[in-house]
Amino acid sequence: MVLEVSLLTVFIAALITALATGLGAIPLAFARHVDERWLAAGAAMAAGLMLAASHSLVAEGSAIGSWRTLAGMASGLVLVVLADRWLDRHHTPDVSDLQAADAKKALMIVGVMTIHSFAEGVGVGVSYGGGEELGMFITAAIAVHNIPEGLAIALVLVPRGVPVWQAAGWAIFSSLPQPLMAIPAYLFVTAFEPFLPIGLGLAAGAMIWMVFAELLPDANRGLSAGRVGTVVVLSFMVMFAFQLAIAH
Repeated sequence: MVLEVSLLTVFIAALITALATGLGAIPLAFARHVDERWLAAGAAMAAGLMLAASHSLVAEGSAIGSWRTLAGMASGLVLVVLADRWLDRHHTPDVSDLQAADAKKALMIVGVMTIHSFAEGVGVGVSYGGGEELGMFITAAIAVHNIPEGLAIALVLVPRGVPVWQAAGWAIFSSLPQPLMAIPAYLFVTAFEPFLPIGLGLAAGAMIWMVFAELLPDANRGLSAGRVGTVVVLSFMVMFAFQLAIAH
């Protein structure tokens, strides 16, 4: 087995996505309340970035094996839907419950986001299996997506007396599964190369579901449909331009 990317590179990339979650707490160092429109704009921006990342994953997977990529997308969709239903059955809170969250619910929100981070770690690892350029691109998309998640955690903890720096620490803690899962995922798709397009498709399917089931509904709560669409397209364009810059 020949590794095209060093394990240290994969680990550092996934660690960066985890550390980016802590950046979400920074605005609360200056203001204890964040306007809902900014939260909605952040969700719309993350949606555009995730769509661009998904497009790249599908394109890379299709170049290797179109049907296997499609099978991976179907698998990703099934897994994320089953996970969502499991969370619903166990009455786990959503980020939209932030304003009314008590201490127990706040802890549950941190726990749920930690569980979600496993999938993002797999996404980083699998993307590096497709090459360093794709890995850098997906890492950037997930890192930016993690910042609003860190803000969500801080919005729960800081109003309850937790210092901003500790809230940032809890946000980073919720994303620690990302560097832990990235290396095993990378090693797997590298060792078993036929599974690479399946893995790329799986990550894409899960990310596309997240965009339409979680991010866009959150964006539509604070912005008009037209503004949400504008932010999504602009974010997609910025991420696509970033990919072109990496490639050249």
